[in-house]
Amino acid sequence: MKEEYDFSQSVKNPYIKKLKKQVTIRLEEDVVDYFKVLAEETGISYQSLINLYL
Repeated sequence: MKEEYDFSQSVKNPYIKKLKKQVTIRLEEDVVDYFKVLAEETGISYQSLINLYL
């Protein structure tokens, strides 16, 4: 590894607008439980599954 790096020619991340934003929503417990069970079956996090459904 170099001791120093030159970032003067770097550019901003072009995908910054596609990044996720944290929000808070209130869901019924059975809805969250449904997605958690589905997450275990599919191997996808329940937050990602809710995002896909929305």
